[in-house]
Amino acid sequence: MSAPLPHAAAWRDVDGIVLLDKPEGISSNAALQRVRRAFRARKAGHTGSLDPLASGMLPVCLGQATKASGMLLDADKSYRFRLALGRSTSTGDREGETVETVPVPALDETSVGAVAAAFVGDSTQVPPMYSALKHDGRRLYRLARAGIEVVRPARPVRIDRLACAATGPDWIDFEVACSKGTYVRSLAEDIARALGTVGHVASLRRMGLGPFKDARTWTLEEIEGAAEDPVRLNAMLLPVDEALPGLPAVQLGDAEQAWILQGRPVAAVGPGASRVRIYGVDGRFLGVGRMSAEGARLAPERIMVELPSSRVLLA
Repeated sequence: MSAPLPHAAAWRDVDGIVLLDKPEGISSNAALQRVRRAFRARKAGHTGSLDPLASGMLPVCLGQATKASGMLLDADKSYRFRLALGRSTSTGDREGETVETVPVPALDETSVGAVAAAFVGDSTQVPPMYSALKHDGRRLYRLARAGIEVVRPARPVRIDRLACAATGPDWIDFEVACSKGTYVRSLAEDIARALGTVGHVASLRRMGLGPFKDARTWTLEEIEGAAEDPVRLNAMLLPVDEALPGLPAVQLGDAEQAWILQGRPVAAVGPGASRVRIYGVDGRFLGVGRMSAEGARLAPERIMVELPSSRVLLA
């Protein structure tokens, strides 16, 4: 059972990103709240939900890092999933009701590899009814639960890698690297049809997201076990700017830092018309800005420090 929320006076100002290893059977929001309680953080958010069925990497953004969470929503992702063959379900995963059963043909490494290769690249995908997308202001999964199915327009997706990791008589484990907006359940159903049968996702684990590939993750038990030890908690926090390694860095001096923290453009040198990470005195990360077309002027877009800032991660 989860611990009660701390008294309002006990909340702390905490900045950073925790790479949570979300377990199966719990919603992303419930997991987020448990991390927030352990850190006693005033602000917390995550970078895109994992279904309760799914496990794996869920970056939890605390404090100023919540301002970067939206930038991670567009990030590429990687998963490992098990495609169970021979049975399709209403939800596309193991928790749904059986819709259809079809015999599973004999499969070999060559045929599975050829089918997987056909999915690599740019394509379109029809989102599943059991998704959080909206139709006329209503979540699709709510319509699905009411027995209502609507037409969903296909959306562009990109599969960078799809590889068979293991096989059984009626299942295949795949590893996939894909763009934002890719639904693994829809991909799994499409693969099953291409193999001459039907299928559903039996298990799903997110392995990486954006810049966080093969990174150390922390279980809820590890995080909650460190709740009374600020040193251990601090060791689990990543700096906010680690979410943005793809943006060029621009260094400012004292005067420019003061102006940028007031929300004013400053003279600076950087790549023209580019979004950049802004660093101030002593390498302090200040936030994200955009360079002018000629690369001579910098305007702040998102300041990610307190004003004034005089606190540490955990008091």
